[in-house]
Amino acid sequence: MMWNILEHRSIARTCKKLPVRVVKKYELWKDIVFRHGPDKLREFPGLHDEKLKGDRAGQRSSRLSLQYRVIYRVEKEIVTVKVIDINAHKY
Repeated sequence: MMWNILEHRSIARTCKKLPVRVVKKYELWKDIVFRHGPDKLREFPGLHDEKLKGDRAGQRSSRLSLQYRVIYRVEKEIVTVKVIDINAHKY
């Protein structure tokens, strides 16, 4: 089963400003999700996929680098992953 990946309209603009290595890792992330679904992300410890809390409850995050994360939400009833944001993680 293939998954749909819907990106927020700002993602293309955001990717133009990101380092090339982060964009390449995002492309790899999308390939994994499209082919195998978001549950497969947990098998890659470097992505450090996790549920978010607080204002972002119901969303998940995967690590693209030490600084950047992809924020997304899964809608299993329609087999869709919605990419909400790629941003610099604040420590």
